[in-house]
Amino acid sequence: MIVEEVLGNIEFIEKKAKHMEKVYLESDALRKRILRVKTDHGNEIGIRLKENKDLMDGDILYMDENNMIVIHTIDDDILTILPTTLGQMGDLAHQLGNRHLPAQFDGDEMLVQYDYLVEELLMELDIPFRREKRKVKQAFRHIGHSHD
Repeated sequence: MIVEEVLGNIEFIEKKAKHMEKVYLESDALRKRILRVKTDHGNEIGIRLKENKDLMDGDILYMDENNMIVIHTIDDDILTILPTTLGQMGDLAHQLGNRHLPAQFDGDEMLVQYDYLVEELLMELDIPFRREKRKVKQAFRHIGHSHD
């Protein structure tokens, strides 16, 4: 089976199929438009997306009345950062921006992939954080730019 488009996201549909197969992906793989994967039931699937769009946790690759195949993201090693003041947030955003480190936000939490240098920086700046295994819904994406 070759999948060329995402049919929706399980989080936003009302009618779900009776049986669900899962495709487990690391968050980095969510950025890829062409993949060869295997479901948790051993079925091979080729993904060749027509749209230039990242995959997301919960995306539906196939669905009929009885079956559906859904992407599930594997937990990442994450630093969950909890700045307590606007000053801490500004200082941290400046430091991470200089390192071109991609971040995501979930409510008041800033999420970055684990890096021991960032962990040391957070301790140095006395900014609350915790290291944890956590599922992210979308890939961490670097935003390119030039210094010309």
